[in-house]
Amino acid sequence: MRTARFCPIVGIVGAGAAGCLTAAHLAVAATASRRDLDVLLIDPRPSTGRGTAYSTRDPRHRLNVPTAGMSAWPDDPEHFLRWRRAERDPGARPGDFAPRADYGTYLAAALDEAVGRSRGRVRLERRYERATGLQPHGRRVRLGLGEAGARSVDAAVLAIGASPPGTAWAPDTLVRSPRFVADPWAPGALSRVDPVAPVLLVGTGLTMVDIALTLDLPGRTLHAVSRHGLLPAVHADTPLPAYPPPALPSGPLSLADLRAAVCAHIGAAEATLGDWRPAIDSLRPLTAAVWGRLSDRERAGFLRGSARQWEIRRHRLPPDVGRQIAALRQDGLLTVLAGEVLAAIDSGDVLTVTLADGTALRVGSVVNCTGPTMDLRGSADPLVLELLTEGTARPGALGWGVDTDDAGRVLDAGGAASPAVWTLGATRRGQLWETTAIPEIRAQAAVVAAGILESLPRPTRVVGPRDPYGLALSTNAAAAEAYSEGLGRVLRLQAGADGAFRDATALDPGFALGHAGLALLGHEWGADVDVGAALAAARRAVRRHGDERERSFVAAVTARIHCDDPGAALLGHIAAYPEDALAVSIAVPTIAFAGATELPSQGWSLVEGLAPTYGDDWWYSGLLAFVRQEQERWDEAATLSEQALAVEPTSGHAVHARAHVYYETGEHEHGLAFLDAWIVSCGLGVVHRAHFSWHAALHELALGEDEAVQRRYVRELAPTQVQDVRALIDSASLLWRCDLAGAWDGRVPILDVVSAVDPRLLSTPPTPFVAMHAAVALTAAADAAGLSRLRAYAGSQPDPLFPAVVEPLTDALVDLVEGRCAAAAETLWCLRDRLSRLGGSAAQREIVEDTLLFALVQAGRLDHARLVLQRRLDRRPSRRDTARLRRLDLPPSARSTPHP
Repeated sequence: MRTARFCPIVGIVGAGAAGCLTAAHLAVAATASRRDLDVLLIDPRPSTGRGTAYSTRDPRHRLNVPTAGMSAWPDDPEHFLRWRRAERDPGARPGDFAPRADYGTYLAAALDEAVGRSRGRVRLERRYERATGLQPHGRRVRLGLGEAGARSVDAAVLAIGASPPGTAWAPDTLVRSPRFVADPWAPGALSRVDPVAPVLLVGTGLTMVDIALTLDLPGRTLHAVSRHGLLPAVHADTPLPAYPPPALPSGPLSLADLRAAVCAHIGAAEATLGDWRPAIDSLRPLTAAVWGRLSDRERAGFLRGSARQWEIRRHRLPPDVGRQIAALRQDGLLTVLAGEVLAAIDSGDVLTVTLADGTALRVGSVVNCTGPTMDLRGSADPLVLELLTEGTARPGALGWGVDTDDAGRVLDAGGAASPAVWTLGATRRGQLWETTAIPEIRAQAAVVAAGILESLPRPTRVVGPRDPYGLALSTNAAAAEAYSEGLGRVLRLQAGADGAFRDATALDPGFALGHAGLALLGHEWGADVDVGAALAAARRAVRRHGDERERSFVAAVTARIHCDDPGAALLGHIAAYPEDALAVSIAVPTIAFAGATELPSQGWSLVEGLAPTYGDDWWYSGLLAFVRQEQERWDEAATLSEQALAVEPTSGHAVHARAHVYYETGEHEHGLAFLDAWIVSCGLGVVHRAHFSWHAALHELALGEDEAVQRRYVRELAPTQVQDVRALIDSASLLWRCDLAGAWDGRVPILDVVSAVDPRLLSTPPTPFVAMHAAVALTAAADAAGLSRLRAYAGSQPDPLFPAVVEPLTDALVDLVEGRCAAAAETLWCLRDRLSRLGGSAAQREIVEDTLLFALVQAGRLDHARLVLQRRLDRRPSRRDTARLRRLDLPPSARSTPHP
């Protein structure tokens, strides 16, 4: 098993052309500079390389640039041509206009080729999720992925492409009509178009041409309308010679001067070559610079008066497409009108659309072909909204896209360039004007890739002591060795970590991380530590001689202990320093009661996102194994835990994950044998040993080995062995399970446990998860008054889970204690789907289901009890549950269902 692999991570939002080309150029640049790199490509769409532009499958939709101009690599102009000849058409020529669908496939192949040539140096991870947020965190960036949580990256690229077309031009009656297609590129959008009735296409640019070709059916009439009624020009049938660009005047440039210079340039080309097209093409390298020399007022004037004339000549149709459109017009199947939509009436079977000149068109559908929205301020994309509202980005010129510097770095609301966020393509339209064609995007991708690699920290040799994961420690060698020993014990879930941290602070009283580690162990694990004093010492020490990472860690520990948004502070630190294994251990504990994430899926995402950092490190494998068992991916969890234990047999996380796999898959004999052997050997020094004993007792209960359960309790789980919160979570819950199952001779010794627990855990538990176990212990003790006090406390807490889950749970348990089993069953039944929000494992929350089963049987709701048991047995076998199910078919007098 190799050790952790430390290399930067670049997150690219968008897997269309811009994202795919950026990833490919990053792979090539990283390979050339011998840099390890992980690339995260994020897009919910199932394809890579297609985006909106190349998602079409209609072979009539063609590129509007010849094959010779569409290579992914500026220095290898025949790359796309060679691919076409090898994969699509052996006779492909440089001047051909290839199908757009082929180009999307080519881009994905070019990316795969670039990553493959890195020979493992560059790793590509494709995430089929929508990015919902982006927040800078120290020297890194945290990308929100909705329900999938978040990923921390060293650099982020916004390759989100063009926005959907706007509908501000459309009357409300049209927007609300089911006959209106707001976005023709949305999946399945054109399937709603009436197959026979006439269709109105609003817009007369390239989008209209594509949609007209797709909707061209025998007998159907198409109408196209735009303010100018102008169609794109057509490429020449044969390639024309290149023409030199014009010499533009230096200094400030007015729109009038620009018009005059361009018109003169076109006239000269026509006089020399007999065609205007080479003159337009020669302006391409100058466009961005010219646009940058115009004031916002001049740019707005250009958009009002000249933009459409430029667009129809600059972005031309392939000759064969031009001929198809001309034929449709000549045959009367496509009419092109100049005008604006004024009104629309949907009469159910037809839309009557009135133009500004009074023309009325009766059509079956209206398709929005106006092209993408440039102003992102009205975007519905949560990522874009967050960037603009939080000031991480600001709008570009004229409100189009986002503002950037010349290298593509995003500018924040104050105009400062982000150190870690880039963008390219359509989002730079305000700054560059011409930025959506492949020649421009590939050039930008190369610049962005170079800028990112230049910004990423290069591996440096750390001088002085380091922890096991390579992080510098501001202390002497002896204290660093003691600290690393303590960290190793934390990662293995072994006792003695607090002693090792104490040794570290004794060897160096000014060692901030030693003091901070002690404070954490006292706060999180209940170690015998003066948490306040240790934290104060850490804060003093880190001010004197702590590095940036150590200061961040102490700040996160301070926030966690003082409850100042403890989760956010710890997650922010991990985002900046993912190699900090101690921070990760606290954020995502496998045996604890309050990590740093609110939902299980967020914890999963955090752990999964650390894979590039830790690789198949034994500790990380154990942590990931626990995530996989929570996701019910049992085989993966088992494999990961076995890999971890092969390297580190004392790995508590790996054993814990394996214990859950055995239990949830019904392998009770094997699970019991595995745990018994480990507890008395490698597990002798484990922290929370009682929890592993609890797992073993669950197997014994499932097997019906009641005497073995009782012996284990006395030996390993009684108050003489376990105290406070572990006694509440493990010992009390086990006794209640035994009571419900009739697995104990006489009354269970619950009062011994309750009396050994800090009373505050029973009346004012710190978390909803602990509150659930407090309620269970009070129920086992038949303490209705204690349950009522707990209920009152839950109702007063700001955490919404207390009133939403804990409060009704205590109501149900009071009903149960006082003999109102039907009411208890009704409430517990309604709570089933809410219990997972409490945290902990499914095995731990199962205690509530056991209580529900008892209440259902006592209330005579046997059909519901059968349903609960059968679903559980469908999930995993259990001798005891099988026997329970059989007893439900016996007469009431023969069931012998115990009453707690």
